[in-house]
Amino acid sequence: MCPDLPSPLLGLHHVALIVSDLAAARRFYLDALGGQEIAAHYRAERDSWKVDVRLPDGAQLELFTFPKAPPRPSRPEALGLRHLALRVRDLDAMLARLQAYGIVCEPVRVDEFTGARFTFCADPDGLPVECYELP
Repeated sequence: MCPDLPSPLLGLHHVALIVSDLAAARRFYLDALGGQEIAAHYRAERDSWKVDVRLPDGAQLELFTFPKAPPRPSRPEALGLRHLALRVRDLDAMLARLQAYGIVCEPVRVDEFTGARFTFCADPDGLPVECYELP
């Protein structure tokens, strides 16, 4: 076991996602979810875009495009990232917002350990995105 040293860890900075359609990803992560684009850079040497998105709590998403990126299975459960979970203040308001953008969500469930309500939808590439209501 490691010595009992204070951890310099501060929290989550960003999650990087490779997307197949940047316009669809912007519509989902910026418009539907309410993120804020803070930078967009085209990298000619990689024929790739990198778009930085700020979430309301300061954490960020990085949206990347890469030509011919292979699909990543998410179901059945595959190794690696299982889903992206986002904290929401009001799950019903988030559901109404997502429905206004034509995004279908699963029925609301209750976390058996915390009692918090949550639901899942999918981003344009099928990545499961969880909306988790803070109790």
